[in-house]
Parts: sequence; structure tokens; C-alpha cells
Amino acid sequence: MAISFDKAFGVHPHAMLIRSQRAELLATNIANADTPGYKAKDVDFASALKAAKSHQQGGNNMVTTDAKHIAGGSRYVGNSEMFRSPNQADTGDGNSVDIQVERNLYTQNSLEYQASLQFMSSKIKGLKKALGSQGA
Repeated sequence: MAISFDKAFGVHPHAMLIRSQRAELLATNIANADTPGYKAKDVDFASALKAAKSHQQGGNNMVTTDAKHIAGGSRYVGNSEMFRSPNQADTGDGNSVDIQVERNLYTQNSLEYQASLQFMSSKIKGLKKALGSQGA
């Protein structure tokens, strides 16, 4: 009987990839908190996850026509990246980063990433256990 990793892991591999990319965006926001004119960015998680699922089901597959061509990447965030509406009044420099909001979002994103990682880890342990018992 074949093991379907897509069924076993569910949405978690995609969620981890999106959360990893979101962490990069949030870290960039934090790094640019004092940059004049910088606009805070974030990810629309629901639309990024939807794009990741459609990519998995065969949508958006790129085909190369020559062996020397580079295969298309799988950056799911793409169109889901957006500018965040500022919660505070403009300070005069055009920067929309609120450092407290960014830190809170980064922490929340990290916790959600860790939850998916723990789920994946437990699934892998269960699959290894199941495979180990068949070899005996």
C-alpha cells in the first residue's frame, strides 16, 4: 500500500512555506522601521494558501522547452503580498511601519510555524513507526 504524503501532511508543508516567507517580509518591515517612505508589507495567508493548493493540484506548472532552461520556481506568496494599512498617523516621513505591530505579528507567525512543524514531526514519527513494523 502506497503512502500519500499529501494526505498524511495535509496543508502543513504549504503553510510552513508561506509562514517562512511571511517571516522574511515581517523581518524586512522591522529592519526598515526608520527608512523614510518605506511601506509595511504583509501576506494574505488565505489567498497564498489557496494558490499553493492550486499549484499542488497541477495549476501554474511551467514547462521547459530546452534542457538548458531553468525550471520555474514555486514561490507561493507572489500575488498574496500586499501593503498594510497603517494604524498610526503619518509621522511625516511616509513610513508606515509600526514596530510594535510588526513584532507581535512576527511572534504570532513564529508560533504558528512551530505548530505546523510539530504536527509534521509527529506525522513523520508515526509514518516511520508504521514503516518499521512492516519490515519485521
